[in-house]
Amino acid sequence: MELNSCFYECEVFHRRFRPKSHEFLYRVFYFYLDLGEVDEVTRRLKFFRLNRPAAYSLRDADHFQYAADGSGQPAPEGQAPRPIAENVREFLRRAGAPLDDGGTIRMLFFPRVFGYVFNPITIYWCFRADGSPHTAVVEVGNTFHELKPYLVPRTVGEGKPDFEVRVPKEYYVSPFSPVDLEFHFRLHLPDGRLRVFIDDYDAEGKVLVSTLTGRRAEMTAGRLAWLTLKFPLLTLRVIALIHWQALKLWLKRVAFFRKEMRTNDQRGVFRPHRSLDKNP
Repeated sequence: MELNSCFYECEVFHRRFRPKSHEFLYRVFYFYLDLGEVDEVTRRLKFFRLNRPAAYSLRDADHFQYAADGSGQPAPEGQAPRPIAENVREFLRRAGAPLDDGGTIRMLFFPRVFGYVFNPITIYWCFRADGSPHTAVVEVGNTFHELKPYLVPRTVGEGKPDFEVRVPKEYYVSPFSPVDLEFHFRLHLPDGRLRVFIDDYDAEGKVLVSTLTGRRAEMTAGRLAWLTLKFPLLTLRVIALIHWQALKLWLKRVAFFRKEMRTNDQRGVFRPHRSLDKNP
C-alpha cells in the first residue's frame, strides 16, 4: 500500500527586517500524516503511536479542541479530547468552508518526542472526496501553550500559491512582535517538496519573513531511525532554539511586548492563558 503520509526533512528560515535586522536558519523534520492512514502508519512505525506513550506520538489533546456541547467555544479544562479531524471539520464549518463527508485531512506536525511536544506551526491540508484540494488550516502555537487556527483558502491562477490569505494576527506569538500585525500565508500543496511561506506585516510594510521548505522522505521505520539520529530530541531542540534566538533579540534591545498588554486584541485563542481570563 502506497501512503500519502511521509516525512519532510526541512529548513526553517526567519529574517526580521525591523526594528533590528536578525535572521537564522535551522534544520528539522516533520511528520506529514494522512489522518485516514493512522492505523497503517502505526503498524509500520513501531515507535509511533496515537494517544499512547511512545518514542514518537500524536495526541488529539495537543491540538485545538472545541467544546463538545456545540457552542463553538474552546474545550473546557477536563473535557475528554475529541479526534483531531473532528475539530478541523468543525472549524471549517464555522468558517463557512465545510468539508464534504468523504473528504480527507493531512496534517504536518511535530509529534511528541519521549512525551514532550512543542508545535510552533501545524498545517492541515484538506481534500474533497474526489481528491481535489479544498482548503488549508494553519494552527499557530506559542510558548504559553495557546493555539490559534487560521483558514487559508484555495487560490486559483497561474503563478499563485495553492492556498493564500492575509489576515489580522490577533494573537501573541512572540514577545518581540506586537499582536496587531497581519499574517500573510502562502502554502503550496506538499508533493516531492514542501513550501510554506508566512510573512508578518505592520502599517509600514513587511516586518518578518518565515519559510519552511523541505524534501519528501518515505515514511518507513528505517527512515524514522535515521531522522532520529540526525535530529535527536527534536521538540526539545526546537524550544531550545526558540529561546536562544529570543535571547539574541533581547541582547539587540528589540522592543519587548508583554502578553498582558492588549489582551482584548488577542482573539479566537484555544487553551487561553490566564492573562486572557478577563477578555469579554
